[in-house]
Amino acid sequence: MLKIDRGSPDRLVVIPGQAEGIVNYDVVPSLDYDADTQSEIRLSTRNGRVGSMLVSASDRVRIWHITLDPGDRLKFHRHVLDYFWTTTMRGKARSRYPDGSFTDTEHAVGSTQNYRIEKGGAILHDLQNIGDTVLGFVTVEFLDSANAPLPLPTTESII
Repeated sequence: MLKIDRGSPDRLVVIPGQAEGIVNYDVVPSLDYDADTQSEIRLSTRNGRVGSMLVSASDRVRIWHITLDPGDRLKFHRHVLDYFWTTTMRGKARSRYPDGSFTDTEHAVGSTQNYRIEKGGAILHDLQNIGDTVLGFVTVEFLDSANAPLPLPTTESII
């Protein structure tokens, strides 16, 4: 599926939580993925590194930059905090999900998406530049969300 994202700063996607209000870390990757990707998905369930570089952090927010050359991919990671992203360099991206589904999106500079993650909710996905230009985003996470922040890996390669 190809989505054209022309940007709308007032869009909000609400990710529902679990009945118990606890994030479920048990993920069963699709058998359509190769063994390496299935392993990456299983290992990423507690990966809160949602960008290429953490450029600022406070007791209220984490601000990330994502810069992907053509073909580069941000590994699977999990969003549990409310956040938004804004495109800083236009391009075409693919996000894959553990169930084997994916979304292709053409991002225009300035396109923005807001997410509210309810208690116990999460989004697990990767992000790959499938275009022929450098693709860039800024992602801002809000630490006062319904879920506690995930720990950040310190030495893991993310691209």
